[in-house]
Amino acid sequence: MMKSVVNGALAAAILATTAGIAAAQTAVIDLTPDQRTTVYRSVTRERIVVAPPADFRARVGVEVPASVELYPFPETVEVPAIRRYRYTVIDNQVVLVDPGTHRVIEIIRE
Repeated sequence: MMKSVVNGALAAAILATTAGIAAAQTAVIDLTPDQRTTVYRSVTRERIVVAPPADFRARVGVEVPASVELYPFPETVEVPAIRRYRYTVIDNQVVLVDPGTHRVIEIIRE
């Protein structure tokens, strides 16, 4: 009986740790509607368009393939909250990516 309680506690601890790691892997960024508009307009002016791999769909939390080029934000984008991230443009969407994890943290649409 005691052994199963210990095993159950160990399993719960592992599950909690795994869930915490998964949550930590996807950064959260909170942009105002005005900031989202500023980012979208500034970045799409750059005319960068990426053809992603056929099987890739940009969604928050998804890892971006290494074959997709990521760009630093232009100095003209005056939104300090995004400086540490990189971006790409896929299907008229600005895809913000955490360069450390290569995971999508935000998608900005027109």
